[in-house]
Amino acid sequence: MPGTRKVLLALTSHDRLGDTGRPTGFYLSEAAHPWKELTDAGFEVDLVSVLGGRPPMDGADLSDPVQKAFLDDPDIARKLASTPRPQDVDPADYEAILYVGGHGTMWDFPGATGLTRIARAVYEAGGAVAAVCHGPAGLVELTLSDGSYLVDGKNVAAFTNTEEAAAGLTDIVPFLLQSTLEERGARHTGAADFQAHVVVDGRLVTGQNPASATGVGKALVTVLSEPEA
Repeated sequence: MPGTRKVLLALTSHDRLGDTGRPTGFYLSEAAHPWKELTDAGFEVDLVSVLGGRPPMDGADLSDPVQKAFLDDPDIARKLASTPRPQDVDPADYEAILYVGGHGTMWDFPGATGLTRIARAVYEAGGAVAAVCHGPAGLVELTLSDGSYLVDGKNVAAFTNTEEAAAGLTDIVPFLLQSTLEERGARHTGAADFQAHVVVDGRLVTGQNPASATGVGKALVTVLSEPEA
C-alpha cells in the first residue's frame, strides 16, 4: 500500500561449502527472525539474492515457529521462489538493507558489486545497513562514494574467528570474517561463542551469530524509528 516502509534482505546464491561437497546457502533463522521483528513493526520485507531466482537455504529448523511462519507466509514464499537480481532493485525503495548470513555468503557477498551499489545508496541516503553472522561478508568490500570502507572506524560484530574454529571451517572458508573486517578498520567485538551479541554504531547494525538474529531485527527497527534515520 502507498507509504509502506520497506527493508531489503540480501541472500547468498552460493550453495557449496568449499570443496567439502556439503551444501550451504542462506541461514533460515537469520532471515526469519529479523523478518518477524520488521513485519511486526509494520515494515514490508523484500528479498534479493546475488544471482536472482530461488536462493539455496541452510539450517532450517521447522520446530522454530518463526522459521516455519516465514516459509509458510504466502508473500515470502512467492518472493523466495524468484528473487530479483541486485541490478533489478532500486535502492531508493528501501530504508535499510540487511545482509543475511549463512556460510555461502563468504564466497559470493564480497564480490557482489550489485549488492554493494544498493547498500551504498541506501546508507548515503540516510538509511541503515545491517548484517548478521556471516552476513558481514557483504561489508568487507563495501565502500562509500569517497572510497572509504563503511566499517572503517565503526564498532561491529560478526561470526568470530573462534566460532569458525569451533565449526571446524577455519581452513574451508576463503577468509576469516573477523580478521578481514579488522583489516578494513572495523572495531570488532565478540561475546562468548554462539552467544547473542548485537552492535549498533549509528546506522550500522551487526550481529555475531544465529543467536543474534532477533536482536539485529529489534535493533534495526529501533534505528529506523529514530528521527534522523
